[in-house]
Amino acid sequence: MNRLPPVLLAGVLIALAPIASAQTAPGVSEKERAALVEYLTTMRDQVLADSAKLTPEQWNFKTAPERWSVGEVVQHLALAESLLFDLQQKTLTGPPATAEQLAATKGKDDMIRKVIPDRTKKAQAPEPLQPAKAGDMGGQAAIVSAFRDRRNKTIEYASKTKDDLRGRVADSPVGPLDAYQWLLFMAAHSERHLAQLREVKADPKFPKATGL
Repeated sequence: MNRLPPVLLAGVLIALAPIASAQTAPGVSEKERAALVEYLTTMRDQVLADSAKLTPEQWNFKTAPERWSVGEVVQHLALAESLLFDLQQKTLTGPPATAEQLAATKGKDDMIRKVIPDRTKKAQAPEPLQPAKAGDMGGQAAIVSAFRDRRNKTIEYASKTKDDLRGRVADSPVGPLDAYQWLLFMAAHSERHLAQLREVKADPKFPKATGL
């Protein structure tokens, strides 16, 4: 069997090294990146499928005066997408995580995907993310587009970034998260509110589509 001379073999390995390092972010496997991008993309597609083609009556319907309509849920998601992405980016500007911080994030990938979408545990959105207090974002089409475009930005970043997603940690509503887990949190947050959106649509009084 022919073998490459040691000098030539070393040259091949050096040439391939930049290709390998370009494929993923430090500390994040390609499997983890693919799972993250799939989660973000699936939640985007499902939110859009459940909201983009509603009539105005369906878009604005509320099961009770204090409840959110589908339109308000999607507006909240658009607002939260920008805020959470900014927080994730801010995490990366901090110093490298300490051993204690890294230990605090262990095992949280699965926890995020299980706990955040669970609507049996209620939470109050901060005022800037409450549709009634956030100001006018435009009509239905503008709000849907805002969510779609902001999520697309997140997906683009997640699919291509070479940032150190595991080496930076910051506090979150569920304790310390690394920068990768912040992105998972964003996907899980939209899954949580997708369930809320579907609860509105499942109400017996939800308006029928025109012509049905």
